[in-house]
Order: sequence, then C-alpha cells, then structure tokens
Amino acid sequence: MSKLTKNQKAVADKVEAGKAYSLQEATELVKEITTTKFDASVDIDVRLGVDPRKANQMVRGVVSLPNGTGKVIRVLALCTPDQEAAAKEAGADYVGLDEYIDKIKGGWTDVDVIITMPSCMGKIGPLGRVLGPRGLMPNPKSGTVTMDVAKAVKEVKQGKIDFKVDKSGIIHTSIGKVSMTPEQLYGNAKEFISTVIKLKPAAAKGTYIKSIFLSSTMSLGVKVDPKTVE
Repeated sequence: MSKLTKNQKAVADKVEAGKAYSLQEATELVKEITTTKFDASVDIDVRLGVDPRKANQMVRGVVSLPNGTGKVIRVLALCTPDQEAAAKEAGADYVGLDEYIDKIKGGWTDVDVIITMPSCMGKIGPLGRVLGPRGLMPNPKSGTVTMDVAKAVKEVKQGKIDFKVDKSGIIHTSIGKVSMTPEQLYGNAKEFISTVIKLKPAAAKGTYIKSIFLSSTMSLGVKVDPKTVE
C-alpha cells in the first residue's frame, strides 16, 4: 500500500469514513479538504431510486443556482436578426446564425451553451452529430430553445443549469467553485436537491434519494445525509 502524503493524511483525518454529514457540514468540509492550487469545481452526485430506461422514470430539469456557478459561461445565441441586439445586451458572447452554423460544421464548438429559437431549429437539427455528443444541442426541455432568447441568455449567465439522470440512475453536476463561501455552496446545493425532489416521477417506488455526495475536483467525496435537505 502506498504511503499517504502529508496533504492526503490531513484530508483523511478530517473526513470520517462512512459518516453521513449534514449538507451544511459537507459544504464546509469540501472546502477544507481541497488542496488543489487552482479554483476547483464543486460537484454533487445524487443517486436516485429510478429506472432511467423507463420513460416515465426519467428525471430531467433545470435549476437557477441562487449564487451562480462561479464559472464564466460562454453562450452562443443562434437567432434571427431581430433578436440579435437583445441577445448581445443580455450577455451572449456570440450572436448570429448562418455564419456560426458554418463554423460548427467546420468543427468549432468553443462554447458552453447554445440558445436558439424554434424557427431556427430546422437549420440547427443537422448539427446534432457535432453538438449532441458535446451536450450542446439546444433543447426545449432545458430552456435553450425559446422565443425569448435574451431572457434565456440572461438566466444562463446568472447560474441556470440543466441536468438529467444517467443510465446508472445518478445525476452528476457542478454547483459552484471552491472559492465560493460555504454559505453560497450550501444555498446552491440545497436549491439543486430541492428541485430534484420536486421532479420525483409518480412511477418511482421506494426510496427516491438513495445517496448524495459532494466533492471537488480531485478531492474525496463527502457523504451527505439526505434527511438534512428533504
């Protein structure tokens, strides 16, 4: 067995194996045990008691994190000329249509979120092979296909994220950065978990929230007691 480094030992001493912490304690612990020199992301993993293979047990939604994501989100607004000025004013980093569609066909995907209008989806649909695998394809369910492009851009810039359960029944997403205060991380985590609870499918039986873990990039996972957030 390899010997623990000084930092690893200090971290191991702070996290009690098998213990489930309150959400407040977990947000504080994640900051304490993060030793990276960069501003690491804080991630949350929620295991649900659902079968994602069944359409009536799919969990997908959007949430506006009250304290933002802590990240700079690059937004591309693919819209008609009459919406361009409003999209720019709302904070979109790139605004246009045909020229950006051509760039994407050429392999350009240097953005985090793409927002568009229903009338433009006919042109964007063929880009699915490029955008789909990168999680960039606009979707009405995530609020990225809308008539009000400017509003959608503003919400994304302020901390709106979309999420969905994977084939293993786990939702994994980032809720902030280590540089944020424990109170900010707690607020974001609580809002996210509350949203997931509200989305419980009627067809889901038994325990819905099976486990919750908080971690930062390259840190240990901190187990959260679901009862402290329900």
